[in-house]
Amino acid sequence: MKKKRVFIVLGIIVALFFLVLILRSMNGGTSIGQKVAVIDLTGIITKSDATIKLIHTYRDDPSIKAIVIRIDTPGGSVAPVQEIYSELQKIEKPIVASMGGTAASGGYYVACAADTIMANPGTLTGSIGVIMQFTRMKGLYDKIGLEHQVIKSGEFKDTGSPFRSLTEEEQTVLQATVDNVYNQFVDTIFEARQSLLSRSEIAELADGRIFSGQQALDLKLLDRLGNLPEAIELAGELANIDGKPKVVRKEKKTSLLEQLLGVQQTPVLDEMFSLPGVTFRYQMNLGD
Repeated sequence: MKKKRVFIVLGIIVALFFLVLILRSMNGGTSIGQKVAVIDLTGIITKSDATIKLIHTYRDDPSIKAIVIRIDTPGGSVAPVQEIYSELQKIEKPIVASMGGTAASGGYYVACAADTIMANPGTLTGSIGVIMQFTRMKGLYDKIGLEHQVIKSGEFKDTGSPFRSLTEEEQTVLQATVDNVYNQFVDTIFEARQSLLSRSEIAELADGRIFSGQQALDLKLLDRLGNLPEAIELAGELANIDGKPKVVRKEKKTSLLEQLLGVQQTPVLDEMFSLPGVTFRYQMNLGD
């Protein structure tokens, strides 16, 4: 009798398993309840690998019907910003950009890959431009009696050295590079907003100034105001999901240092211990 009951229970489990498989196939290979994935882009952007890996995961998951990129960043290094933008552009699923407290410079650059850009009225955004910074330590080394000598293969090989000031020729060369990458930024915005803004109108706004979300909406730099839940709801509508979509969102793992200090570690901590040198960024700078 006991064996019979065991077989009955096992039979029910097997039947339920096959029922789930049938339902999944009827829904185009998806799990029950179609999903919207949320990708968090927070802090200063110094690397792109983890974000791109997550983008590819959601791209290849048939149950994910739309993506919300949640942006809360002042921007960051040029190349990682461009890499994230490029991978988002390849996604054929609907993408909604949801701006948090700050989505400036490189944060706005990434948002341009979305089908719809949303922000809160008080979001800090804009800061469209490029900044190249050098750390100059010549005065400090002179004071402590350290001398630095260089042997180089060309005139510009040690451009940006912290041990001396830039020459006029070096400033000209660097300005040309900054202008080139700046134009890449303006071109990216124009590609995303050309139905609303001309390139010359974008260039007038791309002088490094910041905007509130409300100002950005008025200037046609974004499409509507709204919070994260509203962005998720919109993404579900764009993906033709019936009812409230399920949300997939990867939780950030906290490091031991973050747990001990009770604070979130950011790339800024890494930069504090890095060697002086050049930084080249799509990044908002207030009071730096």
